[in-house]
Amino acid sequence: MIRLLLAAAVLGLLSAPAYADTITLGGQIWTLGGTPLGLESTPAPTDNQPRNTPCIICGANQPQQNPNTLNNFGYNDFGNTGNNTDLAFFSSGIVRDHLAGDTIGTAYKAGFLQAFDPALTFSIGIDMNDTSQAQTLESFFFLNLTTHTVLASYSPGPGGTLLPSLHNGTGYPDYTLTGLTLDGINANDDLLFYARISGANDGPDSFFFQAQAVPGPVVGAGIPGLIMACGGLLALARRRMRRA
Repeated sequence: MIRLLLAAAVLGLLSAPAYADTITLGGQIWTLGGTPLGLESTPAPTDNQPRNTPCIICGANQPQQNPNTLNNFGYNDFGNTGNNTDLAFFSSGIVRDHLAGDTIGTAYKAGFLQAFDPALTFSIGIDMNDTSQAQTLESFFFLNLTTHTVLASYSPGPGGTLLPSLHNGTGYPDYTLTGLTLDGINANDDLLFYARISGANDGPDSFFFQAQAVPGPVVGAGIPGLIMACGGLLALARRRMRRA
């Protein structure tokens, strides 16, 4: 009898459902997973980001985005005035939305982002602005609101990562989060970005969507082969003329 009970207990453990790790963001539960993101410093940019690159989570004093260049790319224009112990904001699919901290608003359709970025591989530029003390990036998440899953994340754990400002001025990214992709995501899915910063002492800190260019055909790459082919046809025509 004891053996039967032990066997039944083992079978019960084996058949019990597995529970995935989760995280709560914006009052909702998300299944963890996806791609871990890389973080690297960014060379000094030559142009202000909002003129050509959409700001997805954008401090209120950032220069205005160009709606013609960016096809009305939505963003959360949060009121970062500095001296905030903790900042946690979601992106927004509405142009210059004003979401409160840790509030989920309108998401981006995956198809919209995929059309904006045909390469389907993108990065996130981070503009950090501080007085003299570095601020901390606690976490960054790329989220699928439809499936409530984490698609990619930067989450170094307790203490976060200190990110001192590298380039003076707002709209100039100091760091880049790498390793994001839109490949394989259903076009109708709702997508969000989420960032948490602590120790904010100057504003604004902002996050930019940086699409990767699709490599085009190399101009002139087929010309040498075309010349050789034409030369061969010309030689063949001369031989036939001599025989005739």
